[in-house]
Amino acid sequence: MTAFDSTALHPDTLAVRQAVPRSQFGEHSEALYLSSSFVQPDAATAARRFAGEEEGYTYTRTANPTVTSFEQRLAAMEGTQAAVATASGMSAILLVCLALLKAGDHVVCSQSMFGSTMKLIGGELARFGVQSTFVPQTDVAAWRAAVRPETRLLFAETPTNPLTELCDIRALADIAHEAGVLLAVDNCFASPALQRPAEMGADLVIHSGTKFLDGQGRVMAGAVCGPHALIEEKLAPLIRSAGMNLSPFNAWVVLKGLETLSIRMQAQSAHALAIASWLESHPAVRRTFYPGLASHPQHELAMRQQSGVGGAVVSFVVGGAEAAAARASAFHVIDSTRICSITANLGDTKTTITHPASTSHGRLTDAQRSAAGIGQGLIRLAVGLEHIDDLKADLARGLDSLK
Repeated sequence: MTAFDSTALHPDTLAVRQAVPRSQFGEHSEALYLSSSFVQPDAATAARRFAGEEEGYTYTRTANPTVTSFEQRLAAMEGTQAAVATASGMSAILLVCLALLKAGDHVVCSQSMFGSTMKLIGGELARFGVQSTFVPQTDVAAWRAAVRPETRLLFAETPTNPLTELCDIRALADIAHEAGVLLAVDNCFASPALQRPAEMGADLVIHSGTKFLDGQGRVMAGAVCGPHALIEEKLAPLIRSAGMNLSPFNAWVVLKGLETLSIRMQAQSAHALAIASWLESHPAVRRTFYPGLASHPQHELAMRQQSGVGGAVVSFVVGGAEAAAARASAFHVIDSTRICSITANLGDTKTTITHPASTSHGRLTDAQRSAAGIGQGLIRLAVGLEHIDDLKADLARGLDSLK
């Protein structure tokens, strides 16, 4: 592979070109190295490589050429110095927390994040003495007020799952850095095709590669992008001990998915905007949440932070105020679809539809869901690449028949 200066290239170019050098066979598509270990030329070299004194692959739990290609490509697309790949998006979040936090430390998070993230930080980590405070996603003053002397991390997700609330990344970075702490941003919904948090001051960028990075719902994957000092000195040593690393096959699948990320995000976002506009005018829809709509509370911020694009996820509310009736209405709309896939995953080229209150956020308490604004009538739609008219007709089947 011809050497090039990655700093001089557009992320779209890096998405198809950044990788480890080609092997002696000159393969055009990046090689898949399905090997758990690597043969060393002699014992002395093996000793140096295992000690970290010399570069070279030894064991796939430590590093693998295919995984390295994925890490290099994603880091280049995010504009960070390095990245480390993990087995899933949640393992990436866990890696950050385990590597940077200890008993007595404190984390400030949004109260409207992905349900599993809230359970992990606010529940599981609390058993090990890590404290957390959850604040309104869009209230910068609340983030600032929540910082304590023992705070070590601000953790944000923007846009959030499922209400697509945004936070001002640059404002949160200023708060974090004034307090001498780190800001981590979950960039799952926007991806580096639309948003690069590191350019706005984020110290770490977290991904569930399972979603848009793969793009076809095939494998589980995660990653953390950031500066060498954090990735190589803090996160990488822990992942090598804990075994949270990404498999070579999954890395190869997501590596190839990155090549079409930009065009998929643009196309799916355009579809999402059309669907959101149609939903907003439908008489059975009480409210539509989509950053690309002018009615979205953070629309102007979304246009600045997300390259003028709203993303591919739309949420909307059906039914009345009474919870049981609203849930029944949501279930009716979902069950009436024939094209949309009823699954909680997102980021696929196939449109998916789900009821967040009973799936992605089902493990939260009623109070937590209420604080996050997730009611029983809320439906999340992750828009794919089907024809717009077919998607509208599929949703209309249930919406038009709501009583």
